[in-house]
Amino acid sequence: MNFKDKVYQLTKSIPKGKVATYKSIAVAIGSPKSSRGVATVLSQNFDPEIPCHRVVRSDGTLGGYTRGGEAKKIKLLKREGVVINKKRVELTPI
Repeated sequence: MNFKDKVYQLTKSIPKGKVATYKSIAVAIGSPKSSRGVATVLSQNFDPEIPCHRVVRSDGTLGGYTRGGEAKKIKLLKREGVVINKKRVELTPI
């Protein structure tokens, strides 16, 4: 399985109401120095089956969202029960 497929597979496994970080995905797929690569792959995703809105930066800030921008990402996460305070999510392990 290539890097992109690993990123998509792991991102699909993030449950509603939870988030992962670009870094945690990179580490989990065996490429711990590839956080930016994970972000790049997800920025190119337009498949609604891959919930890339559930991936945030390591400091809890939201990061980008190609399918509607930051406001849409906030809306989707809040709808799923993720608490966002000052454009930052509280990071808890999955």
